[in-house]
Amino acid sequence: MSWKNDDTGSNDPWNGRDTRPPDLEQIFQDIRNRFGQGNRSFFGRSSGGGGGVNQRKALTTMLLVLFLLWMATGIYVVKPYEQGIVVRFGRWVETTGAGPHFHLPYPIETVYKPNVTQVQSIEIGYRTRDDRAMVDVPAESLMLTGDENIIDIDLAVQYIVKDGAAYLFNVRDPATNPQQVVRNASESAIRMVVGRNNIDEALTSGKDKIQQLTKEMISQILNDYGSGILITAVQMQQVAPPKEVVHAFKDVASAREDRVRSVNEAQGYASDILPRARGDAARILQEAEAFKASRVARAEGDSKRFMALLQEYQKARDITRSRLYLETMENVLATTRKLVIDPRAGHSMLPYLPMNLEGGMRHGNTAPVRKSPAEVGVSGGTTP
Repeated sequence: MSWKNDDTGSNDPWNGRDTRPPDLEQIFQDIRNRFGQGNRSFFGRSSGGGGGVNQRKALTTMLLVLFLLWMATGIYVVKPYEQGIVVRFGRWVETTGAGPHFHLPYPIETVYKPNVTQVQSIEIGYRTRDDRAMVDVPAESLMLTGDENIIDIDLAVQYIVKDGAAYLFNVRDPATNPQQVVRNASESAIRMVVGRNNIDEALTSGKDKIQQLTKEMISQILNDYGSGILITAVQMQQVAPPKEVVHAFKDVASAREDRVRSVNEAQGYASDILPRARGDAARILQEAEAFKASRVARAEGDSKRFMALLQEYQKARDITRSRLYLETMENVLATTRKLVIDPRAGHSMLPYLPMNLEGGMRHGNTAPVRKSPAEVGVSGGTTP
């Protein structure tokens, strides 16, 4: 192609030409025409016998550059949170980790890089809108319990992709609808687990067990299908009876709480009374045992003392009898009030014996009380 020189002396090759973009089809047609002419070189000059050699060299250089550029498209980089899945003609070849790698360029091999660390979540029975408001989905949340009651359960399931190759090849439409397989498995699992438990367990103490069983069942389903998905958490967001009967369930729950409260109060009262009664019983038994032991020991001591006295009595009966009499009188007189009256006192005054000896002893009077005949109403030494 020669440049056109106009009258102004300018060497602009586009001077006086149309500045619109060139037609690619026309360009390729010109290249084919040039390669087909034997008497002209690739650059449009007559080259005689050496034109074919230059043409082949130029073609080889261009093809080599195109080949290198094509091979360069096979260089790819896998990020730390990704897995490189190399596919050759639609068949999985290898899985590569983080870092730069090379694969045969398209269309021989293709690389997919799914995220294998991002925790994804799906919602069963409800949907969260952009404004954070929750919309109920009754078709997913209403299910039947084992005792033939209907319950409304909202479930959140979190998962990650642990095997990118299995996820891409065993899950239908992983790019357009990646959560559908987890949603279907989760809904089937929660319905099966709830159908094996009563409504009371789902509403009260059985939530943790239902969550654990649901997680295990979802994992088993996904592993059986070889989905390459790992379930990390299953959380029951809301568990409630249907709206139509929620008031009746609240009354039942209130009655159940009252029953539990009454039982706890009764158990507290029993816990206070029973130990006290057991303590009193143990104390009475111990006192009875002590009294029994003391009486037995005293009886045994008395019997031994009596046997000892019998032996002494058999040795000296008169002496022993006198000693026993004196000891007995000593014991009796030691606790009895005694009055000593002079025989001569009867000639001058009337002896007066107070009858209330116990009262006198109680007040500490130990001496006899003597009164004259005038004090007791007696004259002439005789009683009236």
